[in-house]
Amino acid sequence: MKKDLRKLTPDQLKEWLKSEGEPAFRAKQIREWLWEKGATDIGEMTNLSRVLRDKLADAFEIRNVRVHTSQFSADGTIKSGFKLYDDHLVEGVLIPTETRMTACISSQVGCSLTCKFCATGYMNRERNLDAAEIYDQVQLIRNQAEQHFNAPLTNIVYMGMGEPLLNYAAVLESVEMITSPEGLNWSPKRITVSTAGIAKMIRKLGDDEVKFNLALSLHAANDEKRNTIMPINESNSLANLAEALNYFYKKTGNKITFEYIVFHGFNDKIADAKELLAFVRRVPSKVNIIEYNPISEASFRNADPLAIDKFAAFLEENRVTVNIRRSRGKDIDAACGQLAIKEN
Repeated sequence: MKKDLRKLTPDQLKEWLKSEGEPAFRAKQIREWLWEKGATDIGEMTNLSRVLRDKLADAFEIRNVRVHTSQFSADGTIKSGFKLYDDHLVEGVLIPTETRMTACISSQVGCSLTCKFCATGYMNRERNLDAAEIYDQVQLIRNQAEQHFNAPLTNIVYMGMGEPLLNYAAVLESVEMITSPEGLNWSPKRITVSTAGIAKMIRKLGDDEVKFNLALSLHAANDEKRNTIMPINESNSLANLAEALNYFYKKTGNKITFEYIVFHGFNDKIADAKELLAFVRRVPSKVNIIEYNPISEASFRNADPLAIDKFAAFLEENRVTVNIRRSRGKDIDAACGQLAIKEN
């Protein structure tokens, strides 16, 4: 199998060009085609000579991600199955609202964390995505926003399939390319990476002084409850997470977003809100309250809308910044926690 051209570093590409008797400045042109213009075939690189394109095609390939399937929700949400070079599939979602066009992208094929409320958690983790495969999802969803809504993509959330912090290097490399002038030249403030909570990797984000936003999927603010729905909590207790998140905040200055799905009869009482209040006061943060989206593998139900409103009102009365996130794309299994490949 030929090597993926996008896996070459700038220096490696220059070295290869030198070995072929080509000038070093060609590396910049090639990388512009790969990252800024999103070329999917070496033949598209028309400002290179035919001889150089042939040399590149003999030695390399571009393992671009392709849209395999697309589903369209009544609310405008578009869910796509993306096929990778080895025929694995991941899912990504375009979430349109009046003020935003958000790409929800995946970082792994499947997931290893087995969260009990999440469809992806019932899949096996097959492999990590590389940085280019993550980047391609953004490019493809950006194209959908322009094609279907005549609007630019405004936000990216790493909230699709997989745990981003268990694919740390590729996720950070993908962010680097998305924010690079060589790539999409985005502000990192428009990017959010969501984690189920791996304390040592959150601290590493702080050490690396990342500029993007960090969200923690919390869903319960005491260890006993959280252990039952998120086994990762057994080795990453709330106390350890609070310490790691504060470390991250001190290093980056970025407030944390806590994501809290409200399940009927499990974590939707004012007593649960009081526990959440006590926890969020430990870390500079805000809270996104999320409607639960049922999946066939689990028996959880969404909390009553009145209970959700009371829950949010309690937090707001205690000076917590709260947003209630309504489900989008539920009719095509594109909403939060519903992503899972349904075909062989």
